[in-house]
Amino acid sequence: MADVAALLAAYDEHMRMPTGAVPAGVTYEYDGPLLRIVGGHVGRIRAPRDVGVDGAELDQLIVRQRDYFGERGQGVEWKLRAHDLPTDLAERLVAAGFVPEEPSTVLLGVAAEVARAARHDTGHADRSDGPSLSRAKTSLRREDKEDERAGHDGPIGHPDEPVLSGWVVVRRASAAEDLRRFADLQSEVFGVDCSWVADDLASRVAADPEQITILVAEVGERVVCGAFALYAPGTDFVALLGGATVPEWRGRGIYRALIAARAEEAVAKGFRLLHVDASPASAPILRRCGFHAITTARHYQWTPPDRALAGEQS
Repeated sequence: MADVAALLAAYDEHMRMPTGAVPAGVTYEYDGPLLRIVGGHVGRIRAPRDVGVDGAELDQLIVRQRDYFGERGQGVEWKLRAHDLPTDLAERLVAAGFVPEEPSTVLLGVAAEVARAARHDTGHADRSDGPSLSRAKTSLRREDKEDERAGHDGPIGHPDEPVLSGWVVVRRASAAEDLRRFADLQSEVFGVDCSWVADDLASRVAADPEQITILVAEVGERVVCGAFALYAPGTDFVALLGGATVPEWRGRGIYRALIAARAEEAVAKGFRLLHVDASPASAPILRRCGFHAITTARHYQWTPPDRALAGEQS
């Protein structure tokens, strides 16, 4: 049995604040216990488990963040976990005009265990609908990393052994056109404009390509699935992010193959733990791959009034 309490403690210690290279155009600013992440698509607030203030002082802290980004004409999100303190923080965010999104399940897994489980799960993917995905060899070899540094986004694994049978090829991506296609995939799957994702990923690659791995799965010229991993230097953690699969290619083991590939690379790089904020759709797959639920997380969004009005009228 997993020691969920120990996993949660490790998460609180290491995954509250960003580490490593700061993407171009982004700055970090502290306001007391809070970290403001400025310069991205939307402002972001990150906080320790206990912000250390309550009552009127907490209200003032919340309003300062709202007004700071409001003066920039920008929205802001505040990420809150279910076990955060003080216990009335969510209520006070709502009172200040923040709107809660749907919660996600915070999952942690041991990278080596996830890699083994995801490989097994992929090998037994449902083959009743469409091409078989019985082979998913996605080990990230040294040659592939050297090719990537040379500007080549080639297939993962042996060139004569496609990643997922003859139908689907999984490869690394870092070129601008691939990142645009990755963003287009997310817009299609999630039903919102994710065009900003291309610039966000490009800035992370430019800041330090060793801290990010971006994978796309293609059928011919069609990107059918994508995901990326962010490495947190100085910790045991890798965050698995951005997983999206087009509806007609779900249930065939592609997403699980991308989980396995990222878990295997985490092991190769010496990172022990994996973190995912999982949607209801992905959480069952991740649990089968060895992840454990430790808490829930919810983003509270504030949008400037003029932008909110424009959204209602569009």
